[in-house]
Amino acid sequence: MKIKNLLANKNVVTILGAILIVIVLYAFYNWRVRQAIDPIKIPYANVTIGPRTEITSDMISYVEIQQSAIKGNVLTNINNIVNMYTNINSTIPEGSLFYKDAVVRFDDLADSFLINIPDGMVAYNFNVNVSSTYGNSIYPGNYVDVYFKGVRDGKIIIGKLVKNVKVLAVKDSQGNHVFENIEEGRTPSQIIFAVTDEMHELLRIAEYISDAELILVPTNVSYKLETNEIVTEITDVEIKNYIEEKRG
Repeated sequence: MKIKNLLANKNVVTILGAILIVIVLYAFYNWRVRQAIDPIKIPYANVTIGPRTEITSDMISYVEIQQSAIKGNVLTNINNIVNMYTNINSTIPEGSLFYKDAVVRFDDLADSFLINIPDGMVAYNFNVNVSSTYGNSIYPGNYVDVYFKGVRDGKIIIGKLVKNVKVLAVKDSQGNHVFENIEEGRTPSQIIFAVTDEMHELLRIAEYISDAELILVPTNVSYKLETNEIVTEITDVEIKNYIEEKRG
């Protein structure tokens, strides 16, 4: 009964409320102080990690730092770092902490397809337009052939120079991925695939032969040159010899 009477007294309730507020504020203050001064383990790079590099656990060590000393978008959770990649324009120096802007998922890495190009192969940018991509129907992951058309002894020659290569990317004239945002209706300007160094050189030379043309054809499409003229089909070896002759 006495307690009930005390709680009915407004002055007592006010005092108890004030005491409770003080206790809560004191506890919160202590928590904030401890949060600021208590050290926590922070991952850092124990080696210099270059751009476009997968971050593995052996590249990471830990250091204890007071939480109040952590500035900026520092990554403190190892799960947000391991198996991620350094951004295209980011190098993480030895001894540096990991920052959010410098670490991305593989799928978010600009031109991530370049990482998977095998040794001895190089990326080749094939100039295209809507028509030469069959109405913009060639997508990354599709396979294509490259035909070479030229003139020898006044007659048209044609043959398959590059066979069954995987399309790595389709880009517009600004370097954006065409199918990254379908709503924008981006126009294809380049299709990128990987070839050997030797083939890359041949393709580059062929680009400058005045009476020659490189034609991109999906592997599953049966290509036939539309002309009334006599066309001679030649092998890839004959094409290579022809290009080398033109180079002089």
